[in-house]
This record gives sequence, structure tokens and C-alpha cells, in this order.
Amino acid sequence: MAVGAWWWERLKAKAFPDGAEALMAEHELLTPGEVAVMFRVNPKTVTRWARAGRIAAIRTIGGHRRFRASDIQRFLEDAPDLPS
Repeated sequence: MAVGAWWWERLKAKAFPDGAEALMAEHELLTPGEVAVMFRVNPKTVTRWARAGRIAAIRTIGGHRRFRASDIQRFLEDAPDLPS
């Protein structure tokens, strides 16, 4: 543990009860670039999939797309070959 990081561990233990981190990971949002790395495609391909309705996307206030990690995991399991 880094010097001075002890306070973060104490804060995390108080703020996040057991199981909360798993719940947060389930609702984690990914960028098109992060999803593209997972599928080994171009980020534009991920955006096209979202526009076509193949992947559910959330729009930020600024209009950027974000993807739920749980949705992407499901898509990875359901789609054996991924044409663009």
C-alpha cells in the first residue's frame, strides 16, 4: 500500500459495505474505446452496433455513448462471431 493511502482503505471500508463493490462493477459504464478493445474492433464499429440496436447504449449529458459492463458481458457470451 502506498504511503498515505491508508485513509482510502478506511474510507472504502466504511462507504462500501460487503457486496457493494460487486454491485458497482455490475453497473460500471464503459466507453466505446474500452468495448472495442474487448472485441478487438474499431471504436466506430462499436458505435455502429449501438446505432443498429445490437448493443444497448446510454447517452451522457454531453451526447457520448456509454455501455453497461453487464450488457457487454452478455453480448460477448451471445455473439460467437462478430461481423462489423
